[in-house]
This record gives sequence, C-alpha cells and structure tokens, in this order.
Amino acid sequence: MTERPSPARVAVVLGGSHTGMLAAAALAGLADRVIVVERDVLPSGTAPRRGLPQARHVHQLWSGGAVALEELLPGVTGRLRAAGAHRLPVTTDMVALSARGWFRRWAESHFMLLSSRDLLDAAVRAQVLADDRIELLEGAEVLGLDGTGAAVTGVRVRTDGAERTLRADLVVDATGRASRTPHWLAELGLPSPRSRTVDSGLTYASRRYRAPEPARDGYPVVSVQPDARAGRPGRGGVLLPIEDGQWLVTLYGTRGGEPAADTADFARYARVELRHPVIADLLDQAEPLTDVALTRTTANRRHFYERMPAWPENFAVLGDAVAAFNPVYGHGMSVAAQGAVALRAVVRRHGWGSPGLSRRIQKAVAGPVGAAWDLAIGQDVFYPGATQDGPTLRDRLVAAYVDRLMYTATGNGRIARRVTDVTSLERRAEVLLAPAVLLAAVVGPLKPPLTEPPLTAEELKRAGLE
Repeated sequence: MTERPSPARVAVVLGGSHTGMLAAAALAGLADRVIVVERDVLPSGTAPRRGLPQARHVHQLWSGGAVALEELLPGVTGRLRAAGAHRLPVTTDMVALSARGWFRRWAESHFMLLSSRDLLDAAVRAQVLADDRIELLEGAEVLGLDGTGAAVTGVRVRTDGAERTLRADLVVDATGRASRTPHWLAELGLPSPRSRTVDSGLTYASRRYRAPEPARDGYPVVSVQPDARAGRPGRGGVLLPIEDGQWLVTLYGTRGGEPAADTADFARYARVELRHPVIADLLDQAEPLTDVALTRTTANRRHFYERMPAWPENFAVLGDAVAAFNPVYGHGMSVAAQGAVALRAVVRRHGWGSPGLSRRIQKAVAGPVGAAWDLAIGQDVFYPGATQDGPTLRDRLVAAYVDRLMYTATGNGRIARRVTDVTSLERRAEVLLAPAVLLAAVVGPLKPPLTEPPLTAEELKRAGLE
C-alpha cells in the first residue's frame, strides 16, 4: 500500500531521538506535514528511552549547541533550567586536568548546559510533538528508501506487520549510529561513501550519586583527562552536576585500560587508575544511587557524504548517522542541533524542490561535523589499534599544534578563550590560526603551572573535603 499524504509538501524524518526531533522542528515551519518514524514506543515523560544505552552516561550541550537548540525550540533552555538543568560558565566552573596540566578557571567565555539525557530528551520531545504539524509514527521499522539514484520519493516502512510507502518531498535519516544509509544508497545504485573509523577501544562506566547536601544546588564540572600519547591506555573520568542534587560520574578507559561494571571497583578505578584522585575524593563524600552502567560502543566514525560524486535529490542525513563521536568530548548533541539549524537555513534559502537542494544540505551539515571530528580524532587516533594505518601526517601536525595550544591555555586566558571558542562549537577552528594565536603558542603559558585542582576553599567545604 502506498500512502499519499495531503497536503503534498511532506517531510519524513527517520528516528525519534534527539537529532530526529530537532530535524522535525527545523522542518515544521517549512513543510505542511512532518512525519517522524520511530522504531520504538517513546516514553511520555522523563524516563529512559529504549535503544539508547548511552543515555546513562554523561551528556552536555556546549553553548554552540545550546544556542542552536534555543533557535529551533524557543524557550526550551529555560524549561530545562526550571526542571533542574545547570548552566555552568566555561571555564569558570570547570576543574579540569588536561594532558598538559590543570586549566585555570578563567572568566566566562562560553557555557555548558548540563542535565541527564532523559530530562533533555523529554523537554525536547514534549515541545516538538506539541506542534500540530508534526506526527509521530511509533513502532515502525524502516525497510528502505523508495526512488532512484537520482531522487528519493519516499520511504518504505513496516507497521503492525504490514508494509507501506510514505511518499515525501524530503526524507531525513536521523537514525544514529545504526544508520543504514550506505546500504540504502547501494540499493539505489549509488557508490559507497568514503568513511573513516577511529576506535580507541574506549569503555564507559557511569554511576549516579547524591551530592553532599551543601553541594546539591550546583558544583563545578570536574574532569581528569588522559594523555593520548603517553604510551599506555588512556584512563579518565568526569563528574557532572545534574538535576535533583545529583552527580553523574563517568569513568572511561581505552583498550587495555577499561573500567569494569563491578560497583566495588568503581571507586578504586577513580582513585588508582586516574592521573589524580580528586574525583575519588569527591565520591567518598557522596551517596551512590545506581549500579554501574557500562557501554563499549564509542568509536568515532564518519561518512563523508558531502564528497559523494552523486547524491539523490530529496534525501539528507544528520547527526550520528553522518558522524558518531567518542562521547567523552560531549559534542554529539551539539553537532546534531547545529546540523538541524543548517538544514532549515538551506531549505529556507533555496526553497523546496530546488535543484541540488539535498547536496547543499549535506555540505552545510558537514561544517559542524568537521569541527567536532577534528577535535575528537586529534586525540583518539594516537591510541594503539585506533586505526588500521595509524595517525596520518595531517593528524600528527594538527595534534602537535593543538597540544601546544592546550599547554599555552593552562597559563594564558586569552588563548584559553580561543580554544573554548572552538571546543564550545561557537567558532570555526580557523580562529586558532590567527597570527596572534600562533605567536602566543610559540611563547607558551604566561603563568606557572598549577599543582593541585583549582577548587576553592568554599567548594572543598561544600563537598565535605575540608
């Protein structure tokens, strides 16, 4: 059976997670009807979503992503804050040990929006689905695209055992890491995209804690990062304040240094395996609320769809379906939001059905994807076994320069701001090549290195460490 929707201007979004919902929001003002096709039945409130194990680990929206989110869904960040999400200034409320030393807590340059993934998804989902132009088709299995290598005309789905085709003027793949777009393109007679995978073998282990009562209204992010070129497995950890007076703590290790799912080993790993025991000291004063959640699907993988020699009209790919990042860098959700903003801008500028619209969308989406990709693989590519051929010459040159910038940023506030311009996804990496930045990198840090985590006496007291 073929369903012919009315009115005719229809967009179909595949996937109802973060990226899919934002894609639907981006298209709602441009299409007469937006259909979100989701394999599972989505929760109605703040609850775990089936098929999203990574939701149990740390997530954050860098300010570049938060601004894009607010642009797509006006008022959503205020609702998140009202529900308990934290807005923390960068680097003012960051206590971070980089591979080159402790960062100082400079005046605010950007910010992070922190909450559990369940809370974020619930807020986004509620606002998106309140729009009458957006429909949710749950429990639907996507079978493939309809059309030819020249143009996609719809998508084949199975619901309640019956197959049907949803006709569409635009189909957006937002199905995440499990995307089958390479297979679907092959079915349409198109070549395989160039792809790259950088897999450090990272394992994530996460646990929620009740913060000490004086620290429940907020606390700095605490991060102990590994050194990718130290010649041994990377081991790190991060503590994020989230809603309800809780701390969400994720410990992570690359191939050969993985944390375990054993709750008894969690505190030991934080104290013994990390480069500094500050996270373990904080956890000693907190109350565990959950068991340990373990995830191993953390490889960086990118499909270079924007470089395809041929691309079908009426089809676009967003979010993790284009590029999935090691979650330790916290860029996936921000890239998805910026990609949805890019999608809307291209359709607005060129109009529905304009020749080459889908290719323009894919090239626009590649902008935020490329920035986050370089940040992610710049570290991960140096771990043993991360790639088949090891780091490329470009990888080595970029990493050497970024390493020097990170070293300089530990003692130079102006360079720290330029670095966070890029890590927050608010500016392109080209700002790091400005003559003044290059000169500062040659000079190095202007202040001596810190020897201890820059927690204030008041913060130590609130956490029970004084």
